[in-house]
Amino acid sequence: MKFPYLLLASVLLCSAALMVMTGVGVSRAEQQHDPIGQFITVKGVKLHYVMAGEVMAGEGPAIVLVHGASSNLREFSSSLLPELAKTHRVIAFDRPGYGFSERPSEDAGWLNPVQVASLLLDASEALGVHKPLILGHSWAGSVVMSALVHLPERVSGGVLLSGVAGHWTGPLDWKYTLAEQRPWLNKLFAHTLVQPIGKHFVQEGLAEVFAPDPVPEGQVERSGIALALRPKTYLYNVRDMNELSVFMQTLSPHYHHIKSPLLIIHGEADTLVPFWNHGRRLLPVIPQAQVLLLPKTGHAPHHTKTAEVTAAVLAFSRGEVRPPLAQPWPIWPELPAVDLGQP
Repeated sequence: MKFPYLLLASVLLCSAALMVMTGVGVSRAEQQHDPIGQFITVKGVKLHYVMAGEVMAGEGPAIVLVHGASSNLREFSSSLLPELAKTHRVIAFDRPGYGFSERPSEDAGWLNPVQVASLLLDASEALGVHKPLILGHSWAGSVVMSALVHLPERVSGGVLLSGVAGHWTGPLDWKYTLAEQRPWLNKLFAHTLVQPIGKHFVQEGLAEVFAPDPVPEGQVERSGIALALRPKTYLYNVRDMNELSVFMQTLSPHYHHIKSPLLIIHGEADTLVPFWNHGRRLLPVIPQAQVLLLPKTGHAPHHTKTAEVTAAVLAFSRGEVRPPLAQPWPIWPELPAVDLGQP
């Protein structure tokens, strides 16, 4: 009869120890990656941002940079922002709940990409930036597309940088399935195991993001990715990922109303957000969309092809039009033929 109690006591003791380890790890991550920008409070939400550069005559609108999943504004401060700021006013934000930005209470429901776009544009306007060009990487492609659909009068155009623009089928990996099927276990996992074990898998995850290029030396420290392993941030990211595909199904039917300029920058070798599903499908629906397709490039072109990406964004901001794709690009990847047999 004592065994179940001993087992329960062991589990509780182990969980308590892991929670303490998580707390120490979170504190260390925040000390090693202090806020590098300033703060502004909009609609009761405190947002962390970095603003640099000035608008130079003839160079086009200011630019707002929005990072993707499991990330923060260091994604841009270590890549595009310094170059873009030579000729433009540029603002990079920590999305609500990421980096050092707060997030509204989840009691009111999920903070969807339209709400994120509205909040960041409110903050930009409070900082003196009106009708910016909005650039979103990966998950934040949804923020760009939401702004173009629902807030077109507040932006000058959009840039999808390996950006999500469509939905997908099938489940994500086990972490997201766990959150949907066992929410209580997902919360326990976030507060006990994510931080202690997650840091050992960061390099593996980055390898998938950068492939076929190698991960640049020092990228883990430079990007502040340890901040994504904090329990609250982890839980926000899991929910954002789980809700996104359904949201995109409701957003994409409105794409034919988009009249604003749109630039799609994508790596041909991106397997995380493949071009055929999130870029190529937009072209018949948004005829004014322009494309920079980067050969032998994965999901992080702002790091691996910084000069090319910067040049394309600057030209786009000045109203220059890129030539169309050199060759038709298939909507679907090649799949083996299936023998359906006789009817």
